[in-house]
Amino acid sequence: MDRLPPLRLLMTFDAVVRLRSMQAAADELNVTPPAITQAIKSLEGHVGVELLDRRSRPSRPTDAGERLAWATREGLERIAGTIADIRVSAGLSDRHLTVSCTIGMATYWLMPRLPDFYARHPDVSVNVQAPPSDLPTLSNGIDVALRYGSTPWSDGRTERLFAEITGPVGKGGLIASIASDHGRLVTAPLIHVRASAGRRWLGWEDYFAARGLPAHRGPTQSFDNYIQAVQAAQDGRGLMLGWKSITRRLVRENQLDELPGGAIDFGMSYFVTCAKASERKPIVESFVAWLLAMGKAED
Repeated sequence: MDRLPPLRLLMTFDAVVRLRSMQAAADELNVTPPAITQAIKSLEGHVGVELLDRRSRPSRPTDAGERLAWATREGLERIAGTIADIRVSAGLSDRHLTVSCTIGMATYWLMPRLPDFYARHPDVSVNVQAPPSDLPTLSNGIDVALRYGSTPWSDGRTERLFAEITGPVGKGGLIASIASDHGRLVTAPLIHVRASAGRRWLGWEDYFAARGLPAHRGPTQSFDNYIQAVQAAQDGRGLMLGWKSITRRLVRENQLDELPGGAIDFGMSYFVTCAKASERKPIVESFVAWLLAMGKAED
């Protein structure tokens, strides 16, 4: 098995590709950004080719990197599924659960709140999965899914977590430049997030239509996920559409500012769905009840 690199290197590479950000990967793995950089270099040394194209910002996987990322993700998911099966067979499933949600939801809403759940249930392990497609599903091994939409899902017991409010956010200078005249959004630099196939997120076009504004004619930047978009907004590179669940804490911590009077309720919400096979598990019931209590604080 000496052909395989250390598992920690593969897990680091998976996090970088999945989150599209070395900083976000460092935050998720609780290490420093230099440690992430060194791990990627070590993995490239083991494989013998470059896995990330560092000429792009942010860095993107090379062709070889894409192949390894796919194989790594498949392998890690298979390992996680096997461990879940073993836990069930050993009668340990009442102390372990898996929740699926988007990368943004995991990073900015769920993960900061999980210490509260662990304080109440110190013997429980919560596995958070953010699928590469950013389309959370109740696939095999998933107990709970957190999903965004206008109507509840029907593939399990579903309850509304909280209503999602949308509005422009950015650094103070950009916000101040349009605060007195929202029509200036038409020429302001905007940050877009690319939608995966099958995913429907509200975008700037929807926001402009709802506000009765003409088509945007200013500079734009597009990113693959909200972690990248948030970083760009924090760097002052443009305005992004802020979802309350993702940006509220950043606004409270003065890392971003929101446009006064710019929020719109599009009738969208986050929902929590419990898999039919898991809804009678006591720990899953406790987790869903905790989620709903956290969500109630948002509304």
